[in-house]
Amino acid sequence: MTTIRAMPILEVAEIARSVSFYESLGFESHGIWGDPGAFCIVQRGDVTLGLNVNRQNTPHRNAWWSAYIYVSDADALHAEMKAAGAEVSAPENREYGLREFDLIDVDGHRLAFGADIAPGACGPGLGAGRGRG
Repeated sequence: MTTIRAMPILEVAEIARSVSFYESLGFESHGIWGDPGAFCIVQRGDVTLGLNVNRQNTPHRNAWWSAYIYVSDADALHAEMKAAGAEVSAPENREYGLREFDLIDVDGHRLAFGADIAPGACGPGLGAGRGRG
């Protein structure tokens, strides 16, 4: 099992406005997920960011993931972390083409680890489901 890359998740007030801003900086949108749209992946070169609507309506608070880390085998890493005593959720296949699980660290931060279900040319998390948008 190897790690592949990390994607910071940034809380935003309005997804469309934030996507437009990042696109103006040369980032490419990989789709908007949720109903209504609440999450988008933007990428420029090797830089990938997740934009997530702030669910708590509080400034600068991460209400869900603090980071998303792409790995080659989510099940193997899950077993390793569980055996080490970490607080982890069960791995699940998601609509956006990843098998993922969450870990809560000692400070209460939620980290997600995900592996492509059907790897594509775009790289982890980018090719399987382009979402809406």
